[in-house]
Amino acid sequence: MKSIVIVGIGNILFQDEGIGCYAGRYLEENYDFSQPVEIIDGGTLGFKLMTYYQSHDRVIIIDTVSIDDVPGSVHNLPADALMALGAQRQTAHEVEVVEMLEICSLLDRMAEVSVVGMVPEDIVSVNIGVTQTVKRAFPSLIAEMINELRAAGVGVTPKAEQMSLDAIIDAYNAPTHAVPA
Repeated sequence: MKSIVIVGIGNILFQDEGIGCYAGRYLEENYDFSQPVEIIDGGTLGFKLMTYYQSHDRVIIIDTVSIDDVPGSVHNLPADALMALGAQRQTAHEVEVVEMLEICSLLDRMAEVSVVGMVPEDIVSVNIGVTQTVKRAFPSLIAEMINELRAAGVGVTPKAEQMSLDAIIDAYNAPTHAVPA
């Protein structure tokens, strides 16, 4: 059995930029898997995620992708295609992810890596949440992730209780503890 990790990447402070984090959490809250699947909120950790690329057989990254396409479009790219995007990279974490993949490709062991990404509409506005365009396209992103997991031999079953994307976003926006007065 292959060890599989899903890494949701993004910065939730910049509108659609957080879609990878939200999608990872959505999968974790709403689906059961036929084998262990580790789901990591990679945020903007970049190089700190390198151990996952070396300790697992399969890594699926969920992120925004800087591709000249309609916002909300979903793309499934192998790692080498992401590395070939070159100057199209728009965010700091996107650059770090690609640089990390380039470094890992030179090492003895590297997981099979793919990126399931969505073209964002707005990654500039400082706002926790996503645009309506990305929200409408979100089910397509989740469907592509489920297809990718099934292609890797993982059975995916929806849980009886479902958490909405809005509830996932609200959970990121909620305080985790009371601040003393």
